[in-house]
Amino acid sequence: MSRSKNSRSESSVPSASRMVRPAAAPVGRTLRVVGSSEKAQPHQAFELACMPHQQEMFGVAMRICRDPDTAKDLVQETLLRAMVAWESFQTGSNLRAWLFRILTNAFINGYRKRRRHQRFATERPGDALTALYGRDQDRTDDLEEELVEDELCDEVKTALDRLGPEYRDVVERADLRGEKYKDIADALHVPIGTVMSRLFRARRVLETELAGFAAKDYGIKRAA
Repeated sequence: MSRSKNSRSESSVPSASRMVRPAAAPVGRTLRVVGSSEKAQPHQAFELACMPHQQEMFGVAMRICRDPDTAKDLVQETLLRAMVAWESFQTGSNLRAWLFRILTNAFINGYRKRRRHQRFATERPGDALTALYGRDQDRTDDLEEELVEDELCDEVKTALDRLGPEYRDVVERADLRGEKYKDIADALHVPIGTVMSRLFRARRVLETELAGFAAKDYGIKRAA
């Protein structure tokens, strides 16, 4: 997209390289995630098919979120979910509609919920993690009364300790301190795609680790 066709500033509309692909990556480079043994071909197919839709996705996210940084995060989350579900995409079906359905669902079912919990994450990190990984309905008031203030529950500490250092780091930055993906990537000197992959994997582990604890102690059942 040429500069003459776009009157908006670079700061308001992030480029594909700023949002997912590392800025220094060659055009044909695949979207890399954690693990050298992972196959590049599916990621390359995903990137070639989905990256051209990023600008339009950002425009829709801006209308939903009304904030550039928040919209970028929503697009990042959408692309992560799409990458994970890529093998289920039916070739020949409407890719654009599929992506925007994921974006909408990410906002309604996941993204907005996590942002609500981040407002008390730094004060009640055990509450935030339990809410994020172990429940399907909001019970914030009950949880805030029951959890010990200003410290992590032993079960949450144990679950975090089981993560590798690189995974625990991104979880603490994103889910306890509310840092944005780009800020985490800059701080760790890794691509945003790597941050997204580590966070996804860590959340899956924590969801499994904390599901029993949340159900037993707080009556919180894992979403189907």
